[in-house]
Amino acid sequence: MLKEGRPGLSEEQKVDMWRRWRRGESINDIAAIMRRSRTSIEASLVQNGGIAPAVRIRAARALSVAEREEISRGLCAGESLRCIARRIGRSASTVSREVLRHSGRHGYRANHAEYEARLWALRPKPCLLGRNGRLRQAVAVKLERRWSPQQIAGWLKLQFPDDESMHVSHETIYKSLFIQARGVLKQDLIKQLRIRRRMRQPHRNAGREELRGKLPNMLSIRQRPAEAEDRAVPGHWEGDLLCGSKRSQIVTLVERHSRFTALIKVPDNTTSTVIGALARHIRRLPASLRRSLTWDQGKEMADHQHFSIATQVKVYFCDPSSPWQRGSNENTNGLLRQYFPKRTDLSGYTQAQLDRVALQLNQRPRQTLGFKTPAQKLRETVAMTG
Repeated sequence: MLKEGRPGLSEEQKVDMWRRWRRGESINDIAAIMRRSRTSIEASLVQNGGIAPAVRIRAARALSVAEREEISRGLCAGESLRCIARRIGRSASTVSREVLRHSGRHGYRANHAEYEARLWALRPKPCLLGRNGRLRQAVAVKLERRWSPQQIAGWLKLQFPDDESMHVSHETIYKSLFIQARGVLKQDLIKQLRIRRRMRQPHRNAGREELRGKLPNMLSIRQRPAEAEDRAVPGHWEGDLLCGSKRSQIVTLVERHSRFTALIKVPDNTTSTVIGALARHIRRLPASLRRSLTWDQGKEMADHQHFSIATQVKVYFCDPSSPWQRGSNENTNGLLRQYFPKRTDLSGYTQAQLDRVALQLNQRPRQTLGFKTPAQKLRETVAMTG
């Protein structure tokens, strides 16, 4: 029985698939356009961790697809190997080795020969983490502590400024986690990432409709002081409720200048409960850290005027459907999902447990802070302003 070429995507289709993936098209859309099943497209993407492979360049001496097709046609026509070799401008020994290598005169097929040749031409080198055990161990330890690859890469440069063998890019860490063929880092470490996917995905814009009504006497975010907008001065906070199952929630606060995080336990989301817990927390802060608070238009802040009277801190409200106006808080809430996945009952956590989670976040280096930690940044700024 003749051996057929391996079914699957052609090289041109693979290039088109990766181009569409990088552009942000969904797996379903790519599958529909390419007339393939969703499963086959997803399998091709997952195999490389969602990271487009480097473009391969064919060596000048290697047979081309057109030459292999000529060999296949010549064999079907019963031509000799020497005749085929003369027509394509190759030596007879080259054609002979090609045919013998790929199933012989009666089994040779151009597509299958091309696939096998490309497979054999791969010369995978051990990746950086595979060659450097000390670096691999350092990366694995930080992943266990739920640091992101960006945080790890930045921290290593600060920790080992003169030792380039201990430097690694965040992309290399992602590849070592996601690309199946590497097998350098344990796959269980993927569960420690903020978003537990099997592959990297392009950024997509995903807006959502805001259905909540306006609150009385709101101060718009456009009225917020310029010093809060440019993050030049500490003491300007962003806040929100992180919600769990059974109507449970916790208050999350992020200081804009340092990205310092505070978590506050609240038994419910009524305005009196949330305002009371916020006021008690804010009043314990030094005066230099009590300047403003930015929130969305949630009903839990309906009594914001009493909060401002009790704390002397004005509350500024974002526009509807504009979570990026509280970007630091939104990002932090995403990080917190590593500790409190969606549909988790948050009512069982004590304030001490929330404080431990906040401490861990505040001791993680941030790229936006030059890979300093929020706790370190806050200490430095408070010392300077004090």
